[in-house]
Amino acid sequence: MSSQITSTVLMVRPANFGFNPETAENNTFQKNDTSLSIDTIKEKAIQEFDAFVEKLRSNGIQVKIIHDTATPIKTDAVFPNNWISFHEDGLLITYPMYSENRRLERRPDIIESFSKDYSIKNHVRLEKWESTPQYLEGTGSIIIDRVHKIAYASLSIRTDEKLFEDYCQFMKYKKVVFRSVDANGIPIYHTNVMMALGTDFVVICMDSIPDLKEKELLTKLFADTNKKIIDITLDQMAHFAGNMLQVKNADGQSFLVMSSQAFHSLRKDQIQEIKSHTNILHSDLRTIETYGGGSARCMIAEIFA
Repeated sequence: MSSQITSTVLMVRPANFGFNPETAENNTFQKNDTSLSIDTIKEKAIQEFDAFVEKLRSNGIQVKIIHDTATPIKTDAVFPNNWISFHEDGLLITYPMYSENRRLERRPDIIESFSKDYSIKNHVRLEKWESTPQYLEGTGSIIIDRVHKIAYASLSIRTDEKLFEDYCQFMKYKKVVFRSVDANGIPIYHTNVMMALGTDFVVICMDSIPDLKEKELLTKLFADTNKKIIDITLDQMAHFAGNMLQVKNADGQSFLVMSSQAFHSLRKDQIQEIKSHTNILHSDLRTIETYGGGSARCMIAEIFA
């Protein structure tokens, strides 16, 4: 039986983190705060990354670190989950990216290294669809219920429905699509900023889904798969409370990983509900969140092999 969570993750230590105008075209979570210099932003992001990794490792979670290369400049390299995913039975998938400068993150040396370490038997390359253009940005676009073989996706310019359907057919997953928007009615750029799926719970911003039938479908699926709904507000989503990931350590203890901003946006009852299912681990990622428009979940690529 497939496992929903893993104890081993890939993270990329940034070399040139910063604001990316290309991704800001449809990522409303990004903010170009010009009060800090480029060097200061980079330095703060590296400090946040290192502290985050230390927290994960101190709780027994195995972190495989890849160092970003100084050239070419890749401002979003700290978010590897958008271009690569690892699956059981030696499957590795690489994905088509919306932003041209983010496509530089798909490094053959990373793929080759992991192919050796984890006996990768099959590498599926979806990046060929960038010329179409069609995009599907990894586990940013797709939330996977590995146990029940269901894949969820909020459609956007970065999450193409036809490509997602093909992905689900190949993976033998049930396809579930819906649309979500922020407080201003702008489409959510990635599913994983409004929804996080755990072993027996789901953190989700139901208010971001305008269509009542889509809400009802999701509610039924979560009930059928024994997922307790922890509903967050649009404001909490804007503070990255949807961008969380459940992992475990070698002893089987599970943790819902999030940023400190996300944690402090939660109400006491929400924290208590989460703690009834899993431990909470949070770290300060404010610089990465502000300029990159992504948070804790975006920084982690799970390794299943």
